[in-house]
Amino acid sequence: MTLDLRPVAHIIGLLLTAFGVAMVFPAALDLASGSANWSAFLIAGAVTSAAGGAVALASANAMRGSLDVRQAYALTIGAWVSLSLFGALPFVLGAPGLDATDAVFESVSGITTTGSTMIVGLDTAPPGMNLWRGMLNWIGGLGIAFVAMIFLPVMRVGGMQFFKAQGFETFGKSMPRAADIARSLLNAYAGLTFICIGAYSAIGMTPLDAVVMGAASIATGGFAPTDSSFGKYPGAGEYVGALFMLLGALPYLRYVQLVNGQPNALIFDRQVRALVIWLAVAIAAVVTWRVATSNADLEPAFREALFNLVSVMTGTGFFSGSFTEWGPFAIFVMFMLGLVGGCSGSSSGALSVFRVLVLFEAIGRAVRQIAAPDRIMPLRYDGRVVQSDAVQGLMLYVNGYLLSIGVMSVAISLTGVDTVSAIFAVWTSIGNIGYGFGDRLAPTGTFVGFPEAAKWLLILTMLMGRLGLLALFVVVLPRFWRA
Repeated sequence: MTLDLRPVAHIIGLLLTAFGVAMVFPAALDLASGSANWSAFLIAGAVTSAAGGAVALASANAMRGSLDVRQAYALTIGAWVSLSLFGALPFVLGAPGLDATDAVFESVSGITTTGSTMIVGLDTAPPGMNLWRGMLNWIGGLGIAFVAMIFLPVMRVGGMQFFKAQGFETFGKSMPRAADIARSLLNAYAGLTFICIGAYSAIGMTPLDAVVMGAASIATGGFAPTDSSFGKYPGAGEYVGALFMLLGALPYLRYVQLVNGQPNALIFDRQVRALVIWLAVAIAAVVTWRVATSNADLEPAFREALFNLVSVMTGTGFFSGSFTEWGPFAIFVMFMLGLVGGCSGSSSGALSVFRVLVLFEAIGRAVRQIAAPDRIMPLRYDGRVVQSDAVQGLMLYVNGYLLSIGVMSVAISLTGVDTVSAIFAVWTSIGNIGYGFGDRLAPTGTFVGFPEAAKWLLILTMLMGRLGLLALFVVVLPRFWRA
């Protein structure tokens, strides 16, 4: 049966219409500040809303009932790609006047909550442009939460299918329940954002910095309205920033349960406990390394390690201090944390704590099975049996993730990028992390110096990481479009 894309097009059209309307906010800020850049946002918003409205109207008669699994895949990919392309328009039409490649890179980096940038001179950029970058992060983080809760259980790539056992089914008769959870997620996400903005304002951030960094912290996005990121707010800014980045990397459903009077759901979540413990061990190791090898003072070493390691593991991408000079051991620890990422069901990327925990359980079971081959040993997570198809999907994802890092690193190296820069560029892109290491990034801290072909490969890599790899792989199969 041929895939009917009209319902998918209708939803994407509605999303684009709202997306275009959202550009009014940075336009208004630029107008109020006396920047002529406001017209670029109005034009981009009008084009985006007109295109989205036309698509939505043309496919309005196709919305009958729920989406099937193939349509869910197509919607997930189509929404991210279309929003990324139209989100690039303000960067081309107005400041900083990027070319198409750099503008798409910046937009994809924002909407996937990666945080890598092509822009130098953020401190003097029009305020509306910086607000738009923060909005891209926030919209992307919110969208990720919805996709994680609504689509990933059906895609069965590991993580959120466990919530299906708690009465959450997306397609078919349980759609009202999904709508209830979506509204609760929005409330929790927005509530955390407002609290974060308030906290940043309380420690002395300017209003624009507080709003942009607050939105990016909860979305684990990493876009900042200053080239120095959190280096502009050392001390209290780093402690408060680390707290909210960590909160943004926890499962959003747990916040919903917390508001509904179930605090134990968050406190005793195995993912949350593992994330905190692994971070604590990594921070202690890096602080010990720095104090022992560079005679760094304990408090600054702890504060910078806390902030930067939380930023890497949560996939946020904010930075402070001279983290590139900490030595190979610290960089290795950061690399490993970036592979793991935050919790499933949050806006964090990479493998996720859940997948890594189940991977460890599977390895442990395999070892025990060797010693007792006749015993039946079901794989369990938090006392619950993990179904074999979920384990297979998870293993496929982990293998695909690691293989993709290798393949894309080689591909980017072939464009003329040195090996270290290529590996870390792929690591930061597929994990939606935002940090950069290597000779290509050292001069500016941005990806401006990469060849155009490498930039497009990194755009693809960011989308691969955000969409869960398999979603992109599935849609390129001819069979997906036929049956």
